[in-house]
Amino acid sequence: MQGVIELIPTTGEAMACRSLGTTRGELRRQRLRALRAAIMGPPVPRQPRSSPLALSEAERQLVLDTLGSERFADTAPASVHATLLDEGRYLGSVRTMYRLLKARSGCAERRNQRRHSAYAKPELLATSPNQVWSWDITKLKGPAKWTYFHLYVILDIFSRYVVGWLIAERECCGLATQLIEDTAQRQNIAPGTLSLHADRGSSMRSKPVASLLVDLDITKSHSRPYTSDDNPYSEAQFKTLKYRPDFPERFGSIEDARAHCQTFFAWYNDEHRHSGIAHMTPHSVHYGLAHELITTRQAALDAAFAANPSRFKGKRPEPARLPTAAWINPPLRKETKAEIPTETLHPAQ
Repeated sequence: MQGVIELIPTTGEAMACRSLGTTRGELRRQRLRALRAAIMGPPVPRQPRSSPLALSEAERQLVLDTLGSERFADTAPASVHATLLDEGRYLGSVRTMYRLLKARSGCAERRNQRRHSAYAKPELLATSPNQVWSWDITKLKGPAKWTYFHLYVILDIFSRYVVGWLIAERECCGLATQLIEDTAQRQNIAPGTLSLHADRGSSMRSKPVASLLVDLDITKSHSRPYTSDDNPYSEAQFKTLKYRPDFPERFGSIEDARAHCQTFFAWYNDEHRHSGIAHMTPHSVHYGLAHELITTRQAALDAAFAANPSRFKGKRPEPARLPTAAWINPPLRKETKAEIPTETLHPAQ
């Protein structure tokens, strides 16, 4: 700042400040501080006042240790205070607890301070049918308000083939167990060859389902909490069901719901041209008929090209290729942080 003052007589105040990288406002503040110090002398540091009623350092630390303990880590100070009183203990007032927490920057949302389990992102790969299944439960509106039927669906993520489904009036782990067991038997699933992925619903995490998967030697996988993207195939399939033009606002009975789903899943498996599998039907991919259809498509395109090559600008057309892999959360390449560019199935319907 002294250099600025020395330049002022030569260049002026504005140019001196600009040359030495400061501002005129800062120069004036420095002059005021110097003038104040010359008149009043250096400032005297204030000594903290201590009250005979204040807690000692050891008492303050005891309050903080109690509030930060595993028992009270996510509990409001008022509740901690009441709990301790019920146990015959008094460490300080509720206001004192808040004041000590504020001094330690611990007076925010205390429920966030408890450590929760870290959930790993599921990464599942299927390169052929019956390697990875995804299953979920959705609600179908019943005849009256607040009445629902529960639709259980198991989907093969590689072929998009619905391998099993049922409708019930309630969500029950026993029904889910029976559906999984029957479907695995019907698809001739060998032990140790299948992974079953689901979200974290009560039926999905139930002990009967977990025990069945152990008995069948099926690997269990779960989505992270509140992460619908971890179960994209089931979510997309439910969207296809509910966005069909003939999907009703409500079902008059559970028999009506079963009849509708029977028709829908027959269409979905055998007729629906799925955009994620080169517009093949799930049935053709699941049962190994897709490559024959690709050959047929190629022959039709070759004939069209031979008849009118100019329409294709001299380039031989090819049918859409069938993807070779289906991922749930494909890993990222370390060097580029981009998703692995495989011919990966997409859950779009």
